[in-house]
Amino acid sequence: MPVTRRDFSRFSLAFASLLPLGLTACAQSEATVSPFSVPERADLSALGKDPALLVMTTRRSVGNVAPYFGSDRGPLTFAVARLSPPGRGIAGRVSSAVSGDWAVLGIERETTTDAARVFSNAANGGDVLLYVHGYNETFESAARSAGQLSHSLKFQGRTALFTWPSGGKLLDYAYDRESALWSRDGFVETLQALVANPTIGRIHIVAHSMGTFLTLEGLRELRDSPDVYARIGSVVLASPDVDIDAFEQTVKRIAPLAKRMTVIIDPGDRALAVSARIAGGVARAGAADRERLDALGVRVADTAGRGWSLLRHDLFLSDSEVTQVVRRAMDRGES
Repeated sequence: MPVTRRDFSRFSLAFASLLPLGLTACAQSEATVSPFSVPERADLSALGKDPALLVMTTRRSVGNVAPYFGSDRGPLTFAVARLSPPGRGIAGRVSSAVSGDWAVLGIERETTTDAARVFSNAANGGDVLLYVHGYNETFESAARSAGQLSHSLKFQGRTALFTWPSGGKLLDYAYDRESALWSRDGFVETLQALVANPTIGRIHIVAHSMGTFLTLEGLRELRDSPDVYARIGSVVLASPDVDIDAFEQTVKRIAPLAKRMTVIIDPGDRALAVSARIAGGVARAGAADRERLDALGVRVADTAGRGWSLLRHDLFLSDSEVTQVVRRAMDRGES
């Protein structure tokens, strides 16, 4: 598999060079979630048929031109992002040629007035896939990832993105972490709004990297809201950039969700190795010993040795077999 754009944009080669050349995966058993792959579905995703991505954001709007939403913090806002799949239309063909990604064509229906209710009404009917991005992301890169994920999963419900004010820069790690935590109330309000709409089915949450920190904080905030927990179909935490000790503590607090939680880990994740250094050497949950995670009652998908990626931090997007781990988790959550 060729090196993906995300490998370079999220963590540059300069950052990767901070890691020792001899960095290797921790000793692990080869046990993984099995079977790893799921039969392909022939139908298109709903987003592929109608590329309208629902957006809830705590980023401040910068207007109706790119980048649409910046890195500053702002009021909770609902918008619809019009996407173009790779290869469709001029923008799509350009995007596909450059990076293989979806393109953001523009923003529609932006509002900060009763944003959560408007969002809930827009998601009316069927299941919802809610994607929460990680560190060093712009609004556009997060929207493209949401589009790619939904399409790869052939998801047939409404796809939504919760995007928080990441600085979108390599050295903004501390700012990003604080912004993720600051966005917790907005994330909680977003989930509560979805649950308030009785026509919405299961809510599937897929969070990546530092986005898992925000997601876990929000779910912990809602631990006394059984109505919310009852509507969540699955929670997939891909490469969670969370202190393993804090991760254990939080999962124990939200124990009713543990059996619907899938954690995608890779002991060779170089991005998480850097995060661990920044955190004073404390392992991140996405690169922790599998036994510690198994003990929490969550499902664990160990991607060691699967696929190829420079940093091994986005295999849930860049490797089709790992993407199907997400699909499998959602299928379980729908039953």
